[in-house]
Amino acid sequence: MWQHYASPLSLEQLADIASYSKFHYSRMFNELTGTSPGRFLTAIRLFMAKRHLLETEASVTDITYRVGYNSLGTFTSRFTRSVGVSPTRYRALAHGHQLPPLVPAADRTGHGLSAVCGQLYFPSQAVGPVRVYVGAFNTPIVEGHPQAFDVLDEARPFRLTVPDGLWFIRAAAVDLDDCASRSPIRPPRLVGSGWAVRARGGRVYSTDVQLREVTPLDLPILLALPELDGARRTTKIAFH
Repeated sequence: MWQHYASPLSLEQLADIASYSKFHYSRMFNELTGTSPGRFLTAIRLFMAKRHLLETEASVTDITYRVGYNSLGTFTSRFTRSVGVSPTRYRALAHGHQLPPLVPAADRTGHGLSAVCGQLYFPSQAVGPVRVYVGAFNTPIVEGHPQAFDVLDEARPFRLTVPDGLWFIRAAAVDLDDCASRSPIRPPRLVGSGWAVRARGGRVYSTDVQLREVTPLDLPILLALPELDGARRTTKIAFH
């Protein structure tokens, strides 16, 4: 998928490449990645679209076809839903370094009822100064506006305020040197997931997150954060 995202890949083709039936392939793929082959491919295409928008002068229409879409309208609507802004606005804001801070849905609606708290755990080797983004999403894919998020430049527990519902806890760590740079492309160095939380009734839930190196089986991060958060912190904490 990473190599041929612009091609029309069907489930049958992917299963044949893996030498599985399409049913067994789908089940195994979901177990390994947390989502279906189709949604994973869509995430890759939108992720690559972000790179084309930031690294080339190609028009949005050209990029639509470069990443495997045949409809500009479909591409634009999916990009906007997953990243949080339209392709044209994403490019303009990225080049101007003016993307506003993301406001979690819980803060926008004022209906956050429960709290999800946890501790971050890092690989055994020294990681160095990083900024960590932790968010609660209503799907396993890190896309759209998180229901709640926390940004950590210090070794402290995270806390997310969420309404009733099922929430997937996702985290990404970016080198702090990348955060301080003016580059719009800041790929995460580490990613991690906590247990999904079904929140209800104003309770406090606990789910820790083990961070690890990124692999090709990890879903791309689609929303504008952590690449273009508006806040520019300077604290440097070395996690171990």
